[in-house]
Amino acid sequence: MSRADTMTDTDLTEVCRRALIDEAAAITGFASASGDDMARAARLIHGSTGPLIVAGIGKSGHIAGKIASTFRSIGKSAIFLHAAEASHGDLGLVARDSVVLILSNSGETTELSDLMHYCRVHENPVIALTSSTDTTLARTADITIAYGRVTEVCPNGLAPTTSTTLSLAIGDALSVGVTHLLGTAAEDFRRYHPGGKLGAMLLSVRDLMHTGDALPIVAPEAEMSETVVVMSEKSLGVAIVTDGPKVAGIITDGDMRRHAKDLWTSRAGDIATPDPISVLPETRAVDALQLMTDRKITACLVCNEDKSLAGLLHLHDCLRAGIVA
Repeated sequence: MSRADTMTDTDLTEVCRRALIDEAAAITGFASASGDDMARAARLIHGSTGPLIVAGIGKSGHIAGKIASTFRSIGKSAIFLHAAEASHGDLGLVARDSVVLILSNSGETTELSDLMHYCRVHENPVIALTSSTDTTLARTADITIAYGRVTEVCPNGLAPTTSTTLSLAIGDALSVGVTHLLGTAAEDFRRYHPGGKLGAMLLSVRDLMHTGDALPIVAPEAEMSETVVVMSEKSLGVAIVTDGPKVAGIITDGDMRRHAKDLWTSRAGDIATPDPISVLPETRAVDALQLMTDRKITACLVCNEDKSLAGLLHLHDCLRAGIVA
């Protein structure tokens, strides 16, 4: 009978849970014992004008690729360099002012030798992310972040698990530090993530609102027959009543139903709901959508600080953009 046949789901759940606990303990242990090496590394990366080169091979290479991607997300140019390919032409990726972050658990990976030699000759600063300060990589580096000899959580203690999790977490911590130094704000993330759900959630009302001739604007003295025509032409389900640049009110289908008896003898200003709900153009679209959902309305006025009309945001605009409240 194989081991798989003797393990219960309870046993397997405990094995998986223990792996998570042990990896979390390794991260917590490093965080408690770490010195200023990460701060020095973050400042070095922030101060460089060339792209950050993140290098590794094998499982460390996969982690290096993710770290480079994370730095690009915060607005710091970064490139993953496969350590073996570095010896076959890819050293050209290392710019004159590039900092090179090298990942290697053992710190003795032979494929790193050409890259390390290149950095030494061309005076590119090297940050080592490795297990020990007593390795060739650590002795070559300008800054060494050593997380210590760790026990891999795989049953044989061989497959890179705890060490790669630690490396990934440290890479994330460095990117967070550089984010603070760069002053990267939420609106910057949209610039680097224009597509996908993240990009959608960072859209502002200004990005989606209807403006100019697309707006169903009528004067307070407009007859309702004219107002209905404007509402139909613009297809936004409302009419905006303006008195000069300022908003005097808004007319919805509900307003017209409430005034059905005298609708065709009324003026727009008589029907409009005064002081309608509005948001600023800089408001996040997801927050405006939540407001519309909470207030059970399908459209929201967009007004500037001085209460002048800037545009109109419709519920469907948010949904088409992939925004979910």
